[in-house]
Amino acid sequence: MTATVTTAPATTGTVAKALQQALVDLTDLHLQAKQAHWNIKGEGFRSLHLFLDEIVGEAREAADEVAERLAALGGTPDGRAATVAATSSLDAVEGGDLAVADAYAGFAERTARVAAGIKATLDAVDAEDHLTNDLLIGIASELEKQAWMLRASLA
Repeated sequence: MTATVTTAPATTGTVAKALQQALVDLTDLHLQAKQAHWNIKGEGFRSLHLFLDEIVGEAREAADEVAERLAALGGTPDGRAATVAATSSLDAVEGGDLAVADAYAGFAERTARVAAGIKATLDAVDAEDHLTNDLLIGIASELEKQAWMLRASLA
């Protein structure tokens, strides 16, 4: 019995663009969360410090899955610092000390924004690639959960 080698499915511009933007935004989210993790100050420090590490881990893992999906479809993932800085949909996190309450609110907004950006691509992606759509749905769902938990921490 001989093995049949199949070629990778070709990615479309729509799917590649959605995956690339998700990669950039997830990479920026995990970098910004780590920056905040190192610089938050105030009451509730420890809880947020640990929470930000969870966000970092989830965003890194999701970025890796997105990049690998893009590569598997024949695309070229671009997570270089210059690309992330130039194309991220997130506002930059401020340098220096960050108040815990401000960081909670800021990261609730950031995680929700990345989820919303992914969700905005779902219909177009699903029309061309159900598997990529499923991947993106899972990532957006987790981000929405993180945003909710951050908002709930402020109540």
